[in-house]
Amino acid sequence: MPGNTSKRYPAELKARAVRMYHECRPDQATDWASMGHVANLPGIATAETLRKWVRQDQIDQGSRPGVSSEESAEIKRLKRENAELRRANAILKAASVFFAAELDRPGL
Repeated sequence: MPGNTSKRYPAELKARAVRMYHECRPDQATDWASMGHVANLPGIATAETLRKWVRQDQIDQGSRPGVSSEESAEIKRLKRENAELRRANAILKAASVFFAAELDRPGL
């Protein structure tokens, strides 16, 4: 089931897995080893999934460059709003053309 994992895993599970990664990281030789170890515990599909969550957490905390979750949500909201405004504008233009044509018709 490829795609967005936010629908497959609850936020509590993600937060707990990231917290567990940070707790067990000093005991492991590498980041990847820690991720593999933690990914098996809560039943996460792969260590790669956990890696993405950890990286996003680092971005959200400001310790890694990138687009934060909050900024990403705002961008999505603005894109939806922009699309809605474009649709409304197209409807208004069509209505304007229709009523302009009505005004140009000779009266009956």
